Amino acid sequence: MRGRADGSQRRRLLTSLCVVAVFLVFLYVYHGSIFGSQKALEYGSRSLRKLGLTGDEDADLGSKLDESSSKFGQEDGEDVVIPKSFPVCDDRHSELIPCLDRNLIYQMRLKHCPLPERRYNCLIPPPAGYKVPIKWPKSRDEVWKANIPHTHLAHEKSDQNWMVVKGEKIVFPGGGTHFHYGADKYIASLANMLNFSNNNLNNEGRIRTVFDVGCGVASFGAYLLSSDIITMSLAPNECIRTRSNLPWREEFLHILNMGEMSALVERMCWRIAAKRNQTVIWQKPVTNDCYMERAPGTQPPLCRSDDDPDAVWGVQMEACITPYSDRSELAPWPARSTAPPPRLADFGYSKDIFEKDTEVWMQRVESYWNLLSPKITSDTCEAFSTYPRTYDLLHAWTVFSEIEKKGCSAEDLLIEMDRILRPTGFVIIRDKPSVIEFVKKYLTALHWEAVSNERDGDELVFLIQKKMWLTSESLRDTE
Repeated sequence: MRGRADGSQRRRLLTSLCVVAVFLVFLYVYHGSIFGSQKALEYGSRSLRKLGLTGDEDADLGSKLDESSSKFGQEDGEDVVIPKSFPVCDDRHSELIPCLDRNLIYQMRLKHCPLPERRYNCLIPPPAGYKVPIKWPKSRDEVWKANIPHTHLAHEKSDQNWMVVKGEKIVFPGGGTHFHYGADKYIASLANMLNFSNNNLNNEGRIRTVFDVGCGVASFGAYLLSSDIITMSLAPNECIRTRSNLPWREEFLHILNMGEMSALVERMCWRIAAKRNQTVIWQKPVTNDCYMERAPGTQPPLCRSDDDPDAVWGVQMEACITPYSDRSELAPWPARSTAPPPRLADFGYSKDIFEKDTEVWMQRVESYWNLLSPKITSDTCEAFSTYPRTYDLLHAWTVFSEIEKKGCSAEDLLIEMDRILRPTGFVIIRDKPSVIEFVKKYLTALHWEAVSNERDGDELVFLIQKKMWLTSESLRDTE
């Protein structure tokens, strides 16, 4: 009996130890993910305290570090902590947009960038199974499903042929509500209505920019690129209705009488260029002749002579028509990119100034072009409201010097640049030598690699490439 009792006690003890071990493993895994984010926040707070950018409660500590808050131009012997690595955000933050919180957006309705002490100062990992993106223009029609793991539209909009899941890829056939036969055929039909040569909506460079309102997945704009046309695409919820889905179409019936739309555009001197079935194309006049011939009191009126047509921010909108400048005719594209604009003299610039500036930028772009593609620039201290891994190229021309003057964190800027840059993408930093030396110290921590470093006058041009890296969790999911 005693032997059996001892054996039973040993089994109970062994079982208890196993339960405790499993519980401890669970705690380690659970708290590891939480502490990972907390470590990033703590690291961000330490970085901000080091730069003197925290709140009043850290004023005493910040005052002691005022002399080191400006890192550019410091000597090697000075006490500057350069991390060998940055914390990596956990996988749930692989699509983090710092100024777009899915919960806060319904409360604030405005841009809500986190306070400095609440920023995630960690590297955003790519999603599980991430692959090097498919090159353009093929990527217009297909992308890797692992890179953008959101396929719900393929099911919800299956009748509109927006996107289709095929194996490891998401395919975009170019369909949509109005493009039953594809966006490319719809674009060709518009050009055909206007009798443009070769059914090309570009019209030999005379149409360069398009404003597309009410788009879905922007297939209209994507297919216009092959015609050398650039499109600004806005979804319905991004229009002037302040994200409130009001019944505008029904309201038009109360505002406009029968035929009032045609009467309105006629008073605005628009003419019908083409009409087929339910599609009407109006054309705006190219001179002021029609405006000058209108009867007095015609609505909408011409804008006042002192009205500035280029003032668009913080200005009350007025229902008036801006007449053309005496110098308003643009050259066809691509000659337009290098030809002096006719309105240049209105701003006090001469043709010589324009040509010299164009020559400088042509030389700069030519030196970049072997590796690079179209770019967009931002010099704000806040995060860029864009999806992670969006850009192939970032061009920072004296951006670091500018944020130093504003008292912003250079480390925050580097982490934000890493967030929006695709793996294998490039960064061009054109700045003073002390800035370049500062950035070089962070290459290892950011998984970046120096490509070239050249001097151009008083500035250095530093070319960097982001390496391809995955977290251990992503690698396990890929296997």
